Amino acid sequence: MKDVARLAGVSSQTVSRVANNSSEVKPETRLRVERAMEELGYRPNYAARALKHGSFKDVGVVLFNMTSYGDSHILNGVVDAAREHGYATTIRSFEQGCPATLQSAIDQMKTLPVDGVVFILEQQVADFNTFVPSVELLVVLVSEEPSDHCPTIDSDQYGTSVVLVDYLLAKGHRNVYHIAGPSYSVAAQSRRRGWEDALRQQGIVPPSVYIGDWEADSGYQAGLALAHERDCTAVYAANDQMAYGCILGLREAGKRVPEDVSVVGVDDSLQGIVPRLELTTMREKFNELGREAFGMILAQCNGDKLPVGVKTVIPSVLVERGSVSEVEDRGA
Repeated sequence: MKDVARLAGVSSQTVSRVANNSSEVKPETRLRVERAMEELGYRPNYAARALKHGSFKDVGVVLFNMTSYGDSHILNGVVDAAREHGYATTIRSFEQGCPATLQSAIDQMKTLPVDGVVFILEQQVADFNTFVPSVELLVVLVSEEPSDHCPTIDSDQYGTSVVLVDYLLAKGHRNVYHIAGPSYSVAAQSRRRGWEDALRQQGIVPPSVYIGDWEADSGYQAGLALAHERDCTAVYAANDQMAYGCILGLREAGKRVPEDVSVVGVDDSLQGIVPRLELTTMREKFNELGREAFGMILAQCNGDKLPVGVKTVIPSVLVERGSVSEVEDRGA
């Protein structure tokens, strides 16, 4: 640091401020210091910074699947927000082959240079109700269910289903069939519960549910089967891939979409992938969710105490396209 200060003609304190991205340094001075750093091959030592300031400027993320649409976009939101605030991101996945627990994951993260951890809980963890974070490491959970011990944030999976079912019923449909996601998924379970409760609220007995695996092929198979359900005029698939597969299956079986059967999905994940996309869906704001989760870690780093036992909700948005039609004769 003294070598950089000598070459740039500034004090060591100014070099420190530039290294820590302080706003108190004039632009021309910052440029001179950065050029001196580059010439001398200087790099900030984050371990030393942590010893001095008590912060690594690094946030950890633990998740089950980095390739699934929702988790990958939440992760991207965390990474983007962290970078904008001068933070790095350390990513780990839950261990495979044994019951996932928050405690085992946090014990691993404690050995790494991170200031806090965002957990993206696509699946159940065994100690969700009993885990209590230590004062050593800040925690935020991305979870459908609020935690009594940790700040929690997520989309409203249950409410998303209620909106879609009410939307289809308002179009004149007398019932709504459902293609659910896999049983291990917390989101799939919540979406299924929301579908069932929304129908029962209207005095409608939920029909048999079809179980998919998030993939388009499972939706296609469900679509082939649903084409033979005589009272099926509306289908709500738990994600867009299955919804799109369902449309293809229905059409393969001779049904018209939306004239004979209306279909809706969730996530708005096919935009830019499927040309002339016609699927009506609920857009989940996964990137915003990740950014807000990082913001909750940052707030705790700054000394704020966040509430527990409640969930911060990132609302979804209905995106209407061409896969839904009204049923003109409700008595038919």
